[in-house]
Amino acid sequence: MNAQDRIYALFQDGTLARKTETEICKILQLPYREKGRLVSVLEKLCDEGRIYQNRGGRYGTIEQLGLVKGVLSGNERGFAFLVPDDKELYTGDFFIPHKSLHGALHGDTVLIERVFSSDDEGNVVKIIARGYDKIVGTFRRDRRAGYLLPDEKKFSTEIYIPLSDCFQIKNGVKAVAKITSYPYGKAPGGEIVEILGDEDDFFAEELSIIRSYDLREEFPPRVEKDAKRQSDRGITAEDIQNRRDFRDKIIVTIDGEDTRDIDDAISLEKIGDEYLLGVHIADVTHYVPYRSPLDDEAFERGTSVYFPDRVLPMLPRALSNGICSLNEGEDRLTLSCLMQIDKKGVVKSSEIVEGVIRSTYRMTYTDVTKLLDGDEKTRQKYMLAADMVYLCKELTEILQAMRDKKGNVSLDVKEAKIILDEHNEIVIPEYERAFSYQIIEAFMVIANETVAEYMRSIEAPFVYRVHEKPSEEKAAAFRTFAQTLGLTARFSADDVKPYDYQNVLKAAEGLPAYSVLNRVMLRSMQKARYDAENLGHFGLASDCYCHFTSPIRRYPDLCIHRIIKQVLNGGYGEACETYADFVVRAAKQSSERERRATDAERDVDDLYMAMYMSERLGEEFDAVISGVTSFGLFAELANGIEGIIPIESLFGEYKFDAERFCLVGRTESYTIGESVHVKAIDVDFARRRTEFRLLGKNTPPVYATNENTEK
Repeated sequence: MNAQDRIYALFQDGTLARKTETEICKILQLPYREKGRLVSVLEKLCDEGRIYQNRGGRYGTIEQLGLVKGVLSGNERGFAFLVPDDKELYTGDFFIPHKSLHGALHGDTVLIERVFSSDDEGNVVKIIARGYDKIVGTFRRDRRAGYLLPDEKKFSTEIYIPLSDCFQIKNGVKAVAKITSYPYGKAPGGEIVEILGDEDDFFAEELSIIRSYDLREEFPPRVEKDAKRQSDRGITAEDIQNRRDFRDKIIVTIDGEDTRDIDDAISLEKIGDEYLLGVHIADVTHYVPYRSPLDDEAFERGTSVYFPDRVLPMLPRALSNGICSLNEGEDRLTLSCLMQIDKKGVVKSSEIVEGVIRSTYRMTYTDVTKLLDGDEKTRQKYMLAADMVYLCKELTEILQAMRDKKGNVSLDVKEAKIILDEHNEIVIPEYERAFSYQIIEAFMVIANETVAEYMRSIEAPFVYRVHEKPSEEKAAAFRTFAQTLGLTARFSADDVKPYDYQNVLKAAEGLPAYSVLNRVMLRSMQKARYDAENLGHFGLASDCYCHFTSPIRRYPDLCIHRIIKQVLNGGYGEACETYADFVVRAAKQSSERERRATDAERDVDDLYMAMYMSERLGEEFDAVISGVTSFGLFAELANGIEGIIPIESLFGEYKFDAERFCLVGRTESYTIGESVHVKAIDVDFARRRTEFRLLGKNTPPVYATNENTEK
């Protein structure tokens, strides 16, 4: 044991806890001339994060010094909040005044000591890691220097750019700056590393969002080369030799018209009263070996990211659009889940096999809808699969009834559907979700559940998709909201069950506030994530669930395919040894990358919606009040676009009633779910938000009665 480990052990057993350098010297009986060596050891332990030194000069572990570790969430007014890493020990955030930041900025991982006179205030004592090495913003220059004003308002300081490094850069452009220094008490120093475009350029603004989330666009040459090499392998007789051959079966893919990476296909037969459902998923792991350059890049990306005008794929297109895509009429390798399902929707038996398929048809949701609606031309086009599609509808309705019986929380939250037409114009139509989408959703869900249950039963390392129940506080708030609509909601907030939420949704069907109830319910629920431990899925009322069906665009699916295949080929022990620790890392990484992708997609969608509404200023719309806050109302249009009605634009004075979700005035009140008429009057591109003017209510809100609640 070296000197560092010996001294660290004395901290762990408490001998040196909360001692100064001088006190440690006395305890260790070190002569004064050895103090320098001691300080060097203590500094190394601090650098490694094993111990820390507080502002009083005392050393110890985080626990011994009473420090709190977390990430700073800044505010444009200069202060910040610390979001603790340990959510179980600390239920809330800590307020950090500007004077107590000591050079720390938004996004930094820091240690704070708690202020003695306050339960929720702290001082930063150590910056462990910086949150940003690059930042996106607008470049400005005066006679003395250049500055980058960050788009991220929580990053409340500008970046100083020496004039000698930026005199050729145009004033007002969107740019990316690399942060090069953090001088204490001054603005961080940096250099401009990329010009994105003019400040008023729409696509430069979109690119700014992509850059701000540090999303990878281009693949490294080595990865592209590896993808092409794997794609060029094609499919050999040896690849097919030990696989189940499904090429003589009618198998179809059903996707959107513009889908290029097709990773799931289905087959369905009926024998007596039972259905034989095959869900055939692209065997991407055949071309992406574990810990290869392709796999490392996919792990880092975590997921494909989808924007209205582009896709940032998880895998290079040679794979995602090529050899891994289940294209019509082409042999493709699969990992297939075969299920025997009875007339009640229960999986009586199942099998997971490595297969090879040849898709009979590449169908679209639009064509399937036409086929189900009885369009004869479409039936002729898909003659071989038409009867199977009708059978798919039959089984889907059975599976939906089965899942509803279990308590499935079938949210109907409307999202804006943003399309760029052939003229590059933004189109955001009103739309209804066709039944054809529900077919694929139902089949993928049952396959995901079946695979997860099998892997749990054999106790193999795995990545589960988990969705924990709502917190007591949020469940209680949702219950109160439902009751303000006149709905019966008597569930226990500390132990809410999926069927409790389902019952509220069913009671609200047909009410004007139904869509808003869906949104409020969604906000009350926890976010789904990945975990190496099975914690169940609240929203699907499932005891065990995973993501198995999209290995082209999601890393968790790719990860579990490898484990499944190794188990199927007799390598259970090796799989446990290889992946026991990796699944923990993969779940954490995939959850983080999914959140980042979702946030980026939302911000870009908001930008497109702002641009769309900027061309419709002065137009009037029917809307529903989708949110009520102390500073105003949010109103949602029929196509899913949401805008704000500031409280100061309303006539009279209003008070915010948080329990009833309404603004109350002397003669008028506004409640979530009410139908209103609004005019678009402004667009704030910085906040990517539309401002509405309230013109009046359409009709009074229709709340539930005892009669329709019971129904």
